[in-house]
Amino acid sequence: MDLFSFDPIIILTFLCALMRISLLLFLMPFFGGQTIPPQVKVALCLALTLALWPQLPLMGEYMPRHPFALALMLGAELVLGMILGLAIRFIFAAIQTGGQLIGFQMGFAMVNVMDPDSGVSEAVTAHFLYMVSLLTFLSFNGHLFLLKALVQTFEFIPPGQVLISTKIASQIFMLAGQMFLLAIHIAAPVMAALLLVDLALALISKASPQMNVLIVGFPIKISIGFLFLSMVFELIVLHMEGFVAGMPGLFSQLIGAMR
Repeated sequence: MDLFSFDPIIILTFLCALMRISLLLFLMPFFGGQTIPPQVKVALCLALTLALWPQLPLMGEYMPRHPFALALMLGAELVLGMILGLAIRFIFAAIQTGGQLIGFQMGFAMVNVMDPDSGVSEAVTAHFLYMVSLLTFLSFNGHLFLLKALVQTFEFIPPGQVLISTKIASQIFMLAGQMFLLAIHIAAPVMAALLLVDLALALISKASPQMNVLIVGFPIKISIGFLFLSMVFELIVLHMEGFVAGMPGLFSQLIGAMR
């Protein structure tokens, strides 16, 4: 058998698949986080490419010869990864925003930690809710739906053939608008409880001016905040379960809009 008799189209198909898989995985949550070492990401990209490559249609004919055309193709693949990654990151951003509001109301505005996934400083309650939501996302097999959407992109969108239209822009804006509504929905129980605590402390300070309400109020607000924070876990589970259940339809709409 001649080891050097290979079809260049097949090799180019492998390169096209590796390019898309690497860009998508590095831009998606959990897979593209900074907590995963780069060596593990590279190994995961190669393993997924070798697993999907025999099942893919021949895409080597789409590989351009000119460097400028190749740069445009890489840009189109990057846009595809950013759109699919944004669709997932919106729900995590909503939960983090709700945790930021909760931390501000509880008096944790100065107690910040560094998020290892994004490298952004955030309130400790926001990071705590993010870790809970991420574990819930993994427990509902959300990462498997991400890989399924990755395979689906090869079926409907050839390499470099991403179409940016008003339809895909309207869907992204709709998801962004829902992010703020979900953040308020998650933070509402704790914010309402702490508002009542502030009202009670205001009445106490009016009735007894000699009491130092500021010192007494901090531990009370923190205790009430953590007590009602346990109710937020149930909301996160319900929202995450519904989101994961709707991920196939969401990805089908996004991929269909980019065809």
